[in-house]
Amino acid sequence: MTRTPFAHDAVVAMDPTDDERAPGAAITVALCGSWDHDPPCPLAPHFTGAERAGEEVRLRILFAAEPGDERRVRELIDGALANGTWRLVSSAPSPVRPAEQDHAARLTRS
Repeated sequence: MTRTPFAHDAVVAMDPTDDERAPGAAITVALCGSWDHDPPCPLAPHFTGAERAGEEVRLRILFAAEPGDERRVRELIDGALANGTWRLVSSAPSPVRPAEQDHAARLTRS
């Protein structure tokens, strides 16, 4: 199995009192079946970073997947983000940034 690193950016609007980690948990459930599971992730090892700015939460998702599974993983991410208690503002593929290369490489080996 040869996994390739990918990145995805999304923005969700959330109530300021809601936990900004909830969208990442929803992504994990979509990709792995449960947010609390033993490694490795079956479809795509991943990491979700969240940064709040008022009601907006910017999500940065790094994942490693077989190239043929990339589209499916992105669809699962979008589906998870579209069905939460928050509102999906935007979601799009993004290149892996130079500063993320080491982390992305670790995900490919998971």
